[in-house]
Amino acid sequence: MERRDFLALKQKAGSNEMIEQKEVIRTLSGLTPYNGVWTYNEVAHLLKRTMFGAKPEDVNYFLGMSMNRAVDELLTIPVTQPAPPVKNYPNTNIPATDPDFSLPMGTTWVNSVYSPAADGLRRSSFKAWWMGLMINQEKNISEKISLFWHNHFATESLDFLTSWGFNNNKLCRQYQMGNFKQFVRAITLDVAMLRYLNGYVNISTAPDENYARELQELFTLGKENNPNYTEDDVKKVARVLTGWKINGTTNTSYFNAGQHDTASKTFSSFYNNYTITGRTGATAGDLELDDLMNMIFSKQAEVSKFLVTKLYRYFVYYKIDSATEANVILPLAQILVANNWEIKPVLTALFKSEHFFDVLNQGCFIKTPVDLIVGSCREYGVVFPASSDYVNAYNMWGYLQNYASLLQQNIGDPPDVAGWKAYYQEPQFHEIWINTDTYPRRNLFTDTMINTGYTRSGVKIIIDPVAFTSRLTNPSDPNALIDQALKILYRIDLTSATKAMLKKQILLSNQDQDYYWTNAWNAYLGNPTTANYQVVFTRLRDLYKYFMNLAEFHLC
Repeated sequence: MERRDFLALKQKAGSNEMIEQKEVIRTLSGLTPYNGVWTYNEVAHLLKRTMFGAKPEDVNYFLGMSMNRAVDELLTIPVTQPAPPVKNYPNTNIPATDPDFSLPMGTTWVNSVYSPAADGLRRSSFKAWWMGLMINQEKNISEKISLFWHNHFATESLDFLTSWGFNNNKLCRQYQMGNFKQFVRAITLDVAMLRYLNGYVNISTAPDENYARELQELFTLGKENNPNYTEDDVKKVARVLTGWKINGTTNTSYFNAGQHDTASKTFSSFYNNYTITGRTGATAGDLELDDLMNMIFSKQAEVSKFLVTKLYRYFVYYKIDSATEANVILPLAQILVANNWEIKPVLTALFKSEHFFDVLNQGCFIKTPVDLIVGSCREYGVVFPASSDYVNAYNMWGYLQNYASLLQQNIGDPPDVAGWKAYYQEPQFHEIWINTDTYPRRNLFTDTMINTGYTRSGVKIIIDPVAFTSRLTNPSDPNALIDQALKILYRIDLTSATKAMLKKQILLSNQDQDYYWTNAWNAYLGNPTTANYQVVFTRLRDLYKYFMNLAEFHLC
């Protein structure tokens, strides 16, 4: 199922000499606006890449408009932030003296005083809340790109107060479709980031280079440029950023002028020997930070190419050959610079391009754990408790979050500051999601969801195969049923032989005539007794379970 083309080295017969094989170009398509067909296939591709899963109702919604309007709507995000997470846990094991004890269940904890006893419970609440937002996402890109920024500006909530993690998430949502330069400045002073990369202990007498290094290497410039920033540049950036502290009472950052390095800092030839003049007083931190942002973003080609490459690998494909570099990456980088670092024009051009809808860029991604779990629940129409039933809702969302963590994508806690390896580790990239541990667990999740579901406190979430099938347009026809179900769940179709085999062995119970299924379905509709229901339920359950155990199900 893997479509990668390797730039291999082959050894000449009878010789130790190595010769380089010519690069295989995947496609020559570029940013020319897409003007091809606009069918269920194209809409599903767009939604599976910009959202988590493509619910049939959402596909039909966007089918009713043009491609341009569909992309515009997907990229339009409400200004209002989602309601914050709430206290979904009882006071069991929380001392009466703890600040969290007096906080009523069902109210938010995000602005409350730090609770030593409840912060771990709040962390679980935060992660379950985030998973719930993905399950209940609106018809826009917000949840998908929020996770992109969480990976790009990676922080681990285990390293700081949970309220700081929530505020970091809120900041990512604020800037998710906005100005990248302003975003970088804001994240530099974010309390969670200050804590995570030691910015709060960076003082003039002991500069800490942690954030200074990652700001350049992981957040703006990358490490592939030649020439690039130097080790001395890292030290100078650290000096520029000295004096920023955390107010643990207000959960905000502030500047301590007494701990700031007031000397001027001159950088390497990579930055054209730029000098940031040392300042004193209360405004010194902001003024030098502004100079630093201007200096870094003066490297327009490097910064723009670095960011659009990460966006491309997240939304389109992980391999970038010379044609994609010339026809997509560099033009997108120019769009980013021309629009003064605004992110939305870049994504607009990408998602409206012939390259994005190129058949070679469809069905070529291995689903992330979150894509697999959230997308499956959304596409099958799994019913969850209402958000107002916060205890049961958080229980169910928490189960999904914990399972995604078992599959090596723990939202809120990526493995390190570089984020999840599947987004950057060459040459495997997204193949890292699949290994001898995670693949059986993936199948176990889907098996569980369609066999018994997950039950807690008397509430169950489960894939209902009969309810899902009832939403299809012609469920009494076994051929149409299989075709439409695969259209919803798959991005690469099964062969005719495989579909015929599945139809006969499962839907027809090894009979040859289609009416064996048609009669069973119509009998259930006409007289939904337990016996009639069980006949169709068992066959459908086995069919969808088989679908989800095939490799094709893990591609999007």
